[in-house]
Order: sequence, then C-alpha cells, then structure tokens
Amino acid sequence: MAWIKVIDEDAAEGNLKETYDRFTAPWGGVDNILKIHSLRPKSLDGHYEFYKILMTGSRDLPKAKREMIAVTVSALNHCVY
Repeated sequence: MAWIKVIDEDAAEGNLKETYDRFTAPWGGVDNILKIHSLRPKSLDGHYEFYKILMTGSRDLPKAKREMIAVTVSALNHCVY
C-alpha cells in the first residue's frame, strides 16, 4: 500500500486510463509501484524506462544477478514485493 495518494484503475480517466491500460499486469491490475505516479502519469513512463534500463542494460551483469540484487534490496527495505 502506497503512502502517496493514488488514483485506482476504476477511477482513472483520459491519459491516466490509457497509461494504466498499457501497464496492466498479468494479474489484471496495475502494480502499486506504478500507481504512485497516478497524479503525474508522464512520470510513470519515465519510471518504467528507468526500470527497463536497470534490468536489461549492461551485459556485464546477468539478468539473474540483477533480479537477485532487486530482491535483496526489497527485503532490506521491508518491501513485500
């Protein structure tokens, strides 16, 4: 649960709804980490591009290791996902 006010999928309109439609997860909703950008949808695009660069960028660090680092950091930050 985000501490930042968010607009849920069912209340999204216009550009935000279109953005949510692009980022709907396989489980049928938008991840909370993305919904924190709901008041400024353009920042969601930037967040996602940054994530892609981090997770798919350098060949020097295999994707599996990047995922392990992400899980470790999330655990240290007491993040549930």
